[in-house]
Amino acid sequence: MKLQTRTRIQNEWVRRILELVNLRPEEGERTFLMFAFYTATSVGLLWFEYSATALFLDEYGARWLPVIYIASSLMVSGLGVLYSWLQERVPMRRVLVTVAFLTCVPLLILRLTLGFSYLNGLIALGTVFLLRLWMDAVEVLNDLNSQVAANQLFNIREIKRTYPIVSSGLLVADVISGFSLPLLLLVVGTIQNVLVVAALMMMVGAGTLFYLTQRYQQAFPNLPTRDWEDDDQKFVVRRTTGHLQRYIVPLFAFFILGEALYLLVEFQYLGQLEANLEASDIAGFLGLFSGIVGIFELTSQWFISSRAVERLGVFVAAMMLPASLAIMGLITLSGLLDVVIKLFGAVITIPGFVTGLFVGLIFLRFIDELLRYTLIAGIEPFLFQPIPEGIRNALQTRVQGIAEPITTGVTGISMLAGIWLLHHLFPGQPESQIQQWQSGMFILAIVFFSLIWLLSAWSMRSTYVTLLVDSAEQGRLGFSDVDLKAFKRTVIETLEQPGTEADKRSCIQLLSQIDPTNVGEVLAPLLPRLSIALQCQSLEAMLEYPNPAYCRDVQVLIEQKPPPEVLALALRYVWLTQPELDIDTIKPYLHGTVDPMVRATAAAIILRRGTPQEKAEATEILRRMVNSKRERERVMGTRALGEAEYLQALRVYIPHLLKDESLRVRCALLEVIAATHLEESYPSLVRGLYYKSTREAARMALVRLGNEAIPLLLELAEDIHKPDLVRVQAWTALAEIGTPETLNYLVQQLMTSWGISRRNILRSLLKIPNEEGIDVVLDQLGRSGIETLIEQELLFLGQIYAALVDLKPELISGQEADLLRRALNDQQKDLLENCFLLMKFLYPVGAIQAASFNLESESRSNIAMGLEILDNTIDIPQKQAFLTLFDRRSFGEKLECLQELVSYQPMNPSDRVRRLIEFRHFLSDWTLACCFHLARGAYMSLTPAATLVCLRHPTGFVREAVLTYLKAASPRSCIELLPMLKHDSDRLVAAVAQQMSNEFGLVS
Repeated sequence: MKLQTRTRIQNEWVRRILELVNLRPEEGERTFLMFAFYTATSVGLLWFEYSATALFLDEYGARWLPVIYIASSLMVSGLGVLYSWLQERVPMRRVLVTVAFLTCVPLLILRLTLGFSYLNGLIALGTVFLLRLWMDAVEVLNDLNSQVAANQLFNIREIKRTYPIVSSGLLVADVISGFSLPLLLLVVGTIQNVLVVAALMMMVGAGTLFYLTQRYQQAFPNLPTRDWEDDDQKFVVRRTTGHLQRYIVPLFAFFILGEALYLLVEFQYLGQLEANLEASDIAGFLGLFSGIVGIFELTSQWFISSRAVERLGVFVAAMMLPASLAIMGLITLSGLLDVVIKLFGAVITIPGFVTGLFVGLIFLRFIDELLRYTLIAGIEPFLFQPIPEGIRNALQTRVQGIAEPITTGVTGISMLAGIWLLHHLFPGQPESQIQQWQSGMFILAIVFFSLIWLLSAWSMRSTYVTLLVDSAEQGRLGFSDVDLKAFKRTVIETLEQPGTEADKRSCIQLLSQIDPTNVGEVLAPLLPRLSIALQCQSLEAMLEYPNPAYCRDVQVLIEQKPPPEVLALALRYVWLTQPELDIDTIKPYLHGTVDPMVRATAAAIILRRGTPQEKAEATEILRRMVNSKRERERVMGTRALGEAEYLQALRVYIPHLLKDESLRVRCALLEVIAATHLEESYPSLVRGLYYKSTREAARMALVRLGNEAIPLLLELAEDIHKPDLVRVQAWTALAEIGTPETLNYLVQQLMTSWGISRRNILRSLLKIPNEEGIDVVLDQLGRSGIETLIEQELLFLGQIYAALVDLKPELISGQEADLLRRALNDQQKDLLENCFLLMKFLYPVGAIQAASFNLESESRSNIAMGLEILDNTIDIPQKQAFLTLFDRRSFGEKLECLQELVSYQPMNPSDRVRRLIEFRHFLSDWTLACCFHLARGAYMSLTPAATLVCLRHPTGFVREAVLTYLKAASPRSCIELLPMLKHDSDRLVAAVAQQMSNEFGLVS
């Protein structure tokens, strides 16, 4: 008992900790293991980096760094190609673990060669060069390994929560490795020996990765990855023009300049360390500096960065680093730091090597590392967001996998050229003077390129939003990380400048989704200059959140005497935003010559705000409109009833209008019932779902009622005797209401429903905008809950395969047997469809949809493509079994694949049919009916209890099948039941019962 209590308390603490870091319980272990792997590897890598850098500066000096940059660019590009080649030919698990172990082995080999003194130490000298070069290679391979492993281990929704925690492992490693290096030097004695400890730590990280790949084998394919994308996406041959081209050019510039500036700052920073410190002192300084920066980075990453990006916007955050580098570079060049050092030198003792240049470069390095690995690293994924999905991944690979390494080489060549030029122009100058000029030249270059970097971010800013607007009609709406100020400015420019109506409509639509409460700030001043259609769209968007601040702009529009549809919306806006409305300004619109739309709106306003006499007047006007012979008058009059606060005397016309010959009037009245909450007419809303003509309007009206409609919809959805089409409308309406109560109910029903009901609930949840349905299912069920639902589908799929094996044509033949086999085949497809729907809650919807589409094809190549998509997307525990179900195998072989879930025992056909009827709650109605038809045709004996239960089945043709079986198997029981069934609600059952009564000679 105490053990159980202690375990429960521990689980509660774990749950609270996971909630604190925004993780779900099933994500905790995977995230911790990834964090441990990344942290351990990074600690070893940073020890290696400090040691290799110190040795390199001691042997070669900073002047050789440009050569390293050139060689590194060639090596990094080659390693990237090699890594991709390995992925295509070696299973993912082996690639990850092998690369992780191989990155640390060369450190041990190179440590041995460092002690060689042959050939005047040339071998040791070459080893130091190779160490520094291998350091860049290990950084690239470690980044690739960690990103690929994370992408395999977490799906696209999980990685948003988990990867920030995993990536913070590098920052933790900064602190650990930085502060531990001086102590490590005391323990191991020399910098060279630190390489051995670094290799061992990297092996610990590789071992953690090996355990991770074994622990979650389903996440890492056993087969080599293959590119299953279309050729257009694979080779990215699509031409980039227009807004896209204007965005891609500064995007490339942003990443290229960022890499170049990093190298420039590093070159000058390490050059100053080399000039002023010994090798061991350099290693210790690098460690302490990294530890201090790591503390600032961790604090910034966990508490500041995300809030800064949220408040300032993506692009303002992107400009902070180049702006800071430019300002700090100018301060360093100005000599201001030398003045400050002299002032402090009068008070405290400052070492002689601490100059303004030294301090300035320390601050430049500090600013660069702090902002680069927090703000910049956090916003990089968002910069690729507006790129079309078909070319986004390939473009990102080109930018970060090709352009950045090439930049490293070009920067190295440029540095060598600059150094050579200084020596060529000033051959007689002392080396110290040239070094000083060299530092000034490179700091000036840092300032210059920082300003261009700043300009590239500014250039992307407006084009970024324009691309989002261009994508609006494609359904890619709702970008939470849009820079709102830039976006609004772009919207104004788009609406004011000449352009297509569709572009402007998409622009307003996107604005209303991104910032719905403040759309009037942008749209209200533009109303007079917009087209009629855009005025209507703008006013409808503004009416969602009426604001008195924009009332004057709408009144200006009214004074211009716009068309009726615009004027009616404008009057409604004024009415909703003005607490004290002068009714005299509305009365002129009540005249009979005024358009019915405007007249009805004015009457509705007076019904809410007028005096008793004015209300009586407006009531009479609406009475005449709803009784008019003209359809438009009746439609507009009916719609106006929904805007009235109290229907009062007009209630008597509701029953009459519900029977109106005009469909538009009846649909408008359904909206009125919801708007005015006429409880006595709620049954009319439910009845409207039964008819195709009013189904959409009735559902929207029920959605408008919100939680008030829940009892009506639940009664309808849970009634198995109602038509499936009507129940689907009830599920859909509950999902569209979207309140916590309705969503919680849908999730509860998802766990207990089966077959078509579960499929309908899944589809309803998936249709909810902004993936709210997906999020609520994951919050309540978690990944493990969804995997359990998938396992349920596979369990019953095993029963279907068992039935198909035991009911093979050679074992039982006949028309009834053929019907049952076809029904079971159809049920198999339904179960697989449910599995695909459930997977959309765990993985990208597009990938699952593409896989499902290809697997439905008859083409072997399409099926192979679909399997490849699934293999590289899903990581459920039953992954391998699920994939084999789509191979061209017999039902028996597929059943063997599911043997871990379903224990199969052969049965004769009659026993198998009885077993199927035991699973009647999971069978489709037609499959159940076919079971009774086969039992009748093959003279099988079924249990009386199951037969009588199925005779009360809600579906008519199932009851008819049971009745025909009873007639053949037990005529006496059939005769006893016929009097009740002659009055069955289903006409087919009643007709069959009447016919049987006649055959048995029963008196009616």
